[in-house]
Amino acid sequence: MQSRRRATAPRLNPLALCLLGSGTLLAFAPAGAQSQAAAPQTQAMETVVVTGFRASLESALNKKREDRGIVDVIKAEDIGKFPDTNLAESLQRVPGVVIDRDAGEGRSITVRGLGADFTRVRINGLEALATTGGTDSSGGANRSRGFDFNVFASELFSSITVRKSASADVDEGSLGATVDLQTGRPFDFKRGWTATASAQGRYNDLSGKTTPRVAGLVSFTDESRRFGALMSVAYSERKVLEEGFSTVRWANGVSSQGLFATAGSDPAALAASNNAANFHPRLPRYGRLTHDQSRLGVTSSFQFRPGENTLVSADLMYAKLEATRQEDFLQAISFSRTGTNGKPQTSVLQSVYDASGELVRGVYNGVDIRSESRFDELSTEFVQPTLSLEHDFSDTLRMSVKLGQGKSRFRNPVQTTTTLDANNVNGYTIDFSGNSRLPVISYPISVTELSPGGLGFVTAAAGAATVPATLVSSEIRIRPLGATNRNDNGQVDLSWDLVPDRYTLKAGMSYKRFVFDTFESRRTNEALMYAPPSGVAASSLTTTLTGFGKGLNLPAGVPTSWIIPNLGAIAAAYDIYCNCLKSGPAGGPGDFRLTSISNGSARGNNFGASEKDEGAYVMLDFSERVSSLPLRGNVGVRYVRTSQTASGFDSVGNGTPTQEAQSYTDVLPSLNVALNLSRELILRAAAAKVMARPRLNDLNPGMSLNTANQTITAGNPTLKPYRAKTLDFNGEWYFSKEGFLGVGLFYKDIDTYIQSLRGSTRYGDTGLPLSSLPNSQNADTVYAITTPINTEGGSLKGIELNWQQPFKFLPGVLSNTGMQFNYTYVKSNVAYRDSAAGNASIVDNLIGLSPRSANVSIYYDDGRFSARLSTSYRSAFLTRVPGQNNNDVEGTNAALNVDMSLSYEWDDRLTFTFEGTNLNNRAKDQFVSRSRNSPVVYNVTGREFLFGARYKF
Repeated sequence: MQSRRRATAPRLNPLALCLLGSGTLLAFAPAGAQSQAAAPQTQAMETVVVTGFRASLESALNKKREDRGIVDVIKAEDIGKFPDTNLAESLQRVPGVVIDRDAGEGRSITVRGLGADFTRVRINGLEALATTGGTDSSGGANRSRGFDFNVFASELFSSITVRKSASADVDEGSLGATVDLQTGRPFDFKRGWTATASAQGRYNDLSGKTTPRVAGLVSFTDESRRFGALMSVAYSERKVLEEGFSTVRWANGVSSQGLFATAGSDPAALAASNNAANFHPRLPRYGRLTHDQSRLGVTSSFQFRPGENTLVSADLMYAKLEATRQEDFLQAISFSRTGTNGKPQTSVLQSVYDASGELVRGVYNGVDIRSESRFDELSTEFVQPTLSLEHDFSDTLRMSVKLGQGKSRFRNPVQTTTTLDANNVNGYTIDFSGNSRLPVISYPISVTELSPGGLGFVTAAAGAATVPATLVSSEIRIRPLGATNRNDNGQVDLSWDLVPDRYTLKAGMSYKRFVFDTFESRRTNEALMYAPPSGVAASSLTTTLTGFGKGLNLPAGVPTSWIIPNLGAIAAAYDIYCNCLKSGPAGGPGDFRLTSISNGSARGNNFGASEKDEGAYVMLDFSERVSSLPLRGNVGVRYVRTSQTASGFDSVGNGTPTQEAQSYTDVLPSLNVALNLSRELILRAAAAKVMARPRLNDLNPGMSLNTANQTITAGNPTLKPYRAKTLDFNGEWYFSKEGFLGVGLFYKDIDTYIQSLRGSTRYGDTGLPLSSLPNSQNADTVYAITTPINTEGGSLKGIELNWQQPFKFLPGVLSNTGMQFNYTYVKSNVAYRDSAAGNASIVDNLIGLSPRSANVSIYYDDGRFSARLSTSYRSAFLTRVPGQNNNDVEGTNAALNVDMSLSYEWDDRLTFTFEGTNLNNRAKDQFVSRSRNSPVVYNVTGREFLFGARYKF
């Protein structure tokens, strides 16, 4: 076991202890600690080696202190033990970093207000991109440059470094930060054998399920340290329910083109509903998402030192994330209608709106009710082999070579939606007066029974191509999709000590070839279902969802059970995956063919891009003295040429192949300096020009036509990259081995930005063929068009505060406690084009930017028992500017998460662990409109508890 060096602590009176509890005393802790260190020692000192969580904090501070740039570091506490169950969850502890979650688990990060597309991720020194699929409210399938951290098990990594300032020797492509993920290598460990294993059970209190989480590592290094081998494996499962209320979007009478007709409507209520200032939910619905996930990760590393001056390392990173997700909703679909879709419109019996224009309560006739069930199978496989060579030609000349390929393959082979429907229901009521996030919805039918009197299959007559215009058909949607990314990397670096310990000249070249392709197919006629085949009862094709709302505190009157389609039974009865056109005596023709390029709705998601990046840099590391004060840093310039080719399909006929190419060059100077005012106090400054390439899906030269939603989405293969100038100033005080106080100021002048421009126009004015439209639409049908454009950008500035404080000055067991605290404030002004205002510029916050974020962790660590309670907070942020359907913005409300972890070392080998995440059952709360803050998604995923043990062999 370890021991710790301790001085006799001064006694604190009761008043001081009270002040400590309120946090007042903590503000004076650094000064107090220094005073104590200067006091005479009255007891003999013990020799110590600090391990555990406190050791990881000390090691991370040392790395931060030694770096020439502005970085933050997270270190594993021990072999195979990262401080959090998810990499993104650990990254949110870094000042300026906030995370986005999917199914309650961290998926992507935002650094200093700049989202995942502005952050580059390297694994073992080479750029990588891992993508997967999420819920629609979390961005869906990732077809961009953002890195999905939930693909990887945290146990596989030994450290994370977040590089916030640019330097010439680090790959370009980031406006926010470069994140380095490092897996373990055998030479990181002691000679001989090292092994560890861990096992945990994970319990989710909303799903009531317990799932396994296991990991192990084995490493060997020979006595001469000439050869080493390591392998680590991690496997986990997760079963989670996500429940809540959602609306998809909010619209007014103008954006819905006169949604509510006069027939049967109350004149006053109708006038209010069609008022441009009043908004209603387009798809009000309660729903449950069932997530079932397994994650496997494997790393291997071999290191060989053929001579004293040469080191060869071969690393392999493999990860596989497999999941199924079922989404079950009970919804009213009439409110998403437009006046041109051929369906008789809903009548307004009563409607009440508040002063902001938000619907408070409404009663309606002629509402179509739907029970919708979607099932997805999802899989991401990531493989990255890396070979690196380090060789010293002499004491002053060194070389490093890295070669590798990272490949991420995402597949969503099953994405199938089926529905039960009830048309033209009278007396539907929705009431937000008691709870703006969880309204009371009254369905004037039995949602637990089949028709008549409930929900059922609304089907077409045998051989018919449509249902009657007065009805909405039940549907079978089939939409398999996938995306593949491949990064080929090569990098050579030379380092020459011009003056040892003072000036080092560095130069290098890099080559990256990136290939991306994505596909999607859809059923030819999704909005159509025929009667069940002969001999198949409708009741056999349904099942019932029960127990809804356990973690929501639902208002009285909301259904907690409803009937849903049974996908397995429907798939078997209709043979829906045959991809064929077939006919039967009872149901008539069943068209289950899948089309892609020829399908206007799917065409836009069939595209690809290839990119070649050729870079070179030269940089000088320097260590000097200014008025006897140590000054170190680097100055350099990086040159990169980007060549891009994008391929897709336009909307002429059944899809004509189209391809566009472009290239551009960037010269990116950078400077980093660090001045030691004393051994403990460092001032840093950094300046650079940086760039980030456009999102992959924005480069698509083709377009997608969605006749059901009346939207057209087009890409822009001639987009120029995001470009910015950055400036950073940091003050850092390392007042003890584990203690730190830092202040950082940063500024970014974004010269170019990319936004999605949205507008509306008659379909006849688009130049697209009328033959692509269904019978219910014509040239006068208004379509919403979305396309990305370059804009003039704007500025971003902020401040970071970072305080890490061990409370060694406290008496007794309290001396083993400590705190981590950080706070970030960011302000931005970015120009957006508003098509509704004649493409005039509007200025607003950067998308994804939370103006305020903070993290606080209180910990205890005496070498045997360790405990940590952590909170993370991010203020509200925007996800779309301008918003859709005549709304100003869309976004996500503020969130506070609470986590904790406990561990107890039974002996030097065995440790017991207990962890709790999302202890406050935080809801995902998405909104539309600043003034109304209308709910778009309000879902909870429950608390999770992990209990288990780790053993060192």
